[in-house]
Amino acid sequence: MNGAVLAQLMAQGSEGGADMATLRAIAEEAGELAANRALVKLGLHDEAARGDQAELREMLRAWRDAKRSALSAAFGWVMRVVLALVLVGIAVKTGFWAVPK
Repeated sequence: MNGAVLAQLMAQGSEGGADMATLRAIAEEAGELAANRALVKLGLHDEAARGDQAELREMLRAWRDAKRSALSAAFGWVMRVVLALVLVGIAVKTGFWAVPK
C-alpha cells in the first residue's frame, strides 16, 4: 500500500476547508499507512508472520511453564532439605544415636 490515498485526502482537505469526515478519513488512512510501515519494519508484513507469531507465543508459553515447574521443583527440594534437617535435629536432641552402655 502506498501513500497515494493519503496524499489525495490531504489535497482535498487543503482545498476550501476540510469537513470532519475528510479529516477522519485522513487520520484513518494515515494510521493504516503507519501500521503497515511498522509491520514492514518489524518483518511482520507477509503471510508467514501469523505463523511466526503463533510459534513465538507457544515458545513463550512453554518458557513460562518450564519456569513455573523449575521454581516448584526448587521449592520442593528446599522444603525436603529443611524437613530433613529438622528430623536430624530432633534425632540429635533425643539422643537417637547415643550408644547404650
